[in-house]
Amino acid sequence: MDKTLVLESKTLFYREEGQGMPVVLLHGFAEDGAVWDQQLDALKKNYRLLIPDLYGSGRSSTLTEATSMEALAEDLLQILDHEAISQCVLIGHSMGGYVGLAFAQKHPERLLALGLFHSTAYPDSEEKKATRRKAIEFIRTNGSAAFIKQSTPNLFAAGTRDNRPGLINDSIERYSSFLPEALIAYYEAMIARPDRTEVLASLNCPILFVVGTYDQAVSPQHALEQSHLPSLSHIHILDNSAHMGMLEETDKSNLVLQSFLNFVTAL
Repeated sequence: MDKTLVLESKTLFYREEGQGMPVVLLHGFAEDGAVWDQQLDALKKNYRLLIPDLYGSGRSSTLTEATSMEALAEDLLQILDHEAISQCVLIGHSMGGYVGLAFAQKHPERLLALGLFHSTAYPDSEEKKATRRKAIEFIRTNGSAAFIKQSTPNLFAAGTRDNRPGLINDSIERYSSFLPEALIAYYEAMIARPDRTEVLASLNCPILFVVGTYDQAVSPQHALEQSHLPSLSHIHILDNSAHMGMLEETDKSNLVLQSFLNFVTAL
């Protein structure tokens, strides 16, 4: 079911499907909730899924001003409160994981579990910040479509690029119309986000790490390092994926999520 939450200055779009334990799936940078479509189909039989379009993405209001991971996390809180959901499992892809960590830091009591799907609690290194700033300048000069066309193939493993070019082309076509202002605001928010490894260490709930062997955006080594911080970690490596495992290895990703959610349900 398509839903919207109208706040004072913006409208947040989200989908709700299924019944059972609430599970929120947060998309990443230059995406919208549709990136989780195949996970929705696999999980909606057993869980109450909420899949938002973050402010500035998809069918939510356009974003033309500065934002932060904390502000995006508060938008999620508004949705949960509107739906009278006291606790949920929160799974975030890439930037969605950064939002999830910001949410976990401020509202840990609202989490049954947290999942970092190709994401990290580390802040940007100086090298990563410089790369993002170059991307911001590229977007300002060339626009969103050129940026999406250039950057998207690098999110996929070489095997995916060689054998499933249609998957990459579909992604480029879907997201080429992103507003440049939104992409820039997201990038600046990611540059500014702090180290949240202490959040992982302090959470008293299960933490899922999903790692792509060929991920160039989030170091697999960093994910493995962080998996030792929580008191209860589940870590899964997608051997044939880079940064887009939910698309590159859909069946395995679905099994990983189902297994983790079954574990949380049994607690």
